[in-house]
Amino acid sequence: MHETIDRRWLWLTDEAMVQRINRQLAGWANYFCLGPVSKSYEAIDAYTVTRLRKWLCWKHKVRTSGRSRFTHAYLYEQLRLVHLRRRTRDLPWNRLMSCPRA
Repeated sequence: MHETIDRRWLWLTDEAMVQRINRQLAGWANYFCLGPVSKSYEAIDAYTVTRLRKWLCWKHKVRTSGRSRFTHAYLYEQLRLVHLRRRTRDLPWNRLMSCPRA
């Protein structure tokens, strides 16, 4: 994720960057979907949000951390960032372990 969200991609639009991130998150989640993944998904979500905010601040020349300008609502609802932690709702913990397909 670190290399996906880097300064060299500042020429991308916000939406294009989020699409790039979503493809990587979805692929990662589908590959590593067996077993207890909730804590891992939570850590990846937190890192992705922090890194995306940093990228948005670089792109839009914002000198703060970007928490007030780029809120969770903006990232998840407007830019449509994938929320991995919500994907754990669909995991079949009480049945056979199988990957959720999105």
